[in-house]
Amino acid sequence: MRRYSAFAIAKEAMRNHTGWDRAWAKSAPKKKYDVIIVGAGGHGLATAYYLGKNFGITNVAILEKGWLGGGNTGRNTTIIRSNYLQDPSAAIYEKSRSLYETMSQDLNYNVMFSPRGVIMLAQTQHEVRGYKRTAHANALQGVQTEWIGPERVKELCPIMNIDGPRYPVLGGLWQARGGTARHDAVAWGYARACSDMGMDIIQKCEVTGVRQENGKVIGVDTSQGPIDCDKLGMVVAGHSGVLAQMAGFRLPIESVALQALVSEPIKPCMDVVVMANTVHGYMSQSDKGEMVIGGGTDGYNNYTQRGSFHHIEETVRALVETFPMISRLKMLRQWGGIVDVTGDRSPILSKTPVEGVFVNCGWGTGGFKAIPGSGWAMAELMAKGQSPLTEEFSMFRFREGKFIDESVAAGVAH
Repeated sequence: MRRYSAFAIAKEAMRNHTGWDRAWAKSAPKKKYDVIIVGAGGHGLATAYYLGKNFGITNVAILEKGWLGGGNTGRNTTIIRSNYLQDPSAAIYEKSRSLYETMSQDLNYNVMFSPRGVIMLAQTQHEVRGYKRTAHANALQGVQTEWIGPERVKELCPIMNIDGPRYPVLGGLWQARGGTARHDAVAWGYARACSDMGMDIIQKCEVTGVRQENGKVIGVDTSQGPIDCDKLGMVVAGHSGVLAQMAGFRLPIESVALQALVSEPIKPCMDVVVMANTVHGYMSQSDKGEMVIGGGTDGYNNYTQRGSFHHIEETVRALVETFPMISRLKMLRQWGGIVDVTGDRSPILSKTPVEGVFVNCGWGTGGFKAIPGSGWAMAELMAKGQSPLTEEFSMFRFREGKFIDESVAAGVAH
């Protein structure tokens, strides 16, 4: 009996039932588009989808130098939450979380959204004060979170050791409607919907230059030839700085690797997501039974997409104390992704010094949870020139000193 990989099965199913594989394999782009989106990851595909759905703009090309969803969209740990402190952050992340709840119905594609709940552990008195403050802020913002004590934490996650010798669990910030989704399915669902609207998804098409005339974008040069456009959206995560330089401006971001790993599959033992910022680790259990584990970013700027031994040691060492049972597990695989980090740990959704060029980047370690909200806001910004969800996230806020400081919420907790 012939055996197929999960990816091959999914691709075959999509070819048989959707017809979008024709766009996937498209090799001859048109000469002119109203909008070009660079980056066929979650944020780029969501931007294109909402341009078509909300504003009727369908003469759109999504260019991808690799393959669809092959960047951070396919490399993250799928956590979805909106319990941020600052009002602009809470607004866009809560918009995103609410869109995830209906995404499977909206796209007619099962993205396996699982609102299993997210706990952010408080293991120091400083974190207790910080999370209580966030809970009060969330109440004012209309985001449903609550502060819970250690007994309730133990009830929600019985495998946890709440009496650790160094960092006992003092409580946690609980968001019951947070959770996870299947990252590949999000990309595939948006891609199919974009294709159904007549948009072109062009893979293996690397942008090599941005063409301008009198300070306005007129097109891009690619590995498949020049393509003209009226508007250009840069949605390429860790490579945003490289693309911005092609257009003649700089972005206030750093690119670093973020690593993750999964264990061998085991029987269900954990049905919530737990993040422990004090020890720099977080964990959840996938539908296949693997323990999905991650921590902080690498300590230096780089563009690698692979794992490293020191990261395994640091992350697992941090979690073993709080989750003693994982000490006996074997690692199944490890990988890395390139995240783009700003100084205030908040994203950039903005116009740029080049007329007609828009940029969506700086999501750092929390990009997956923001995909639908980011796409919704970016589409509105590109179609109308402004969006209430993006007003505070301009790239020029750093020059003006208008920071949106989310370093506590976004530094490690994904």
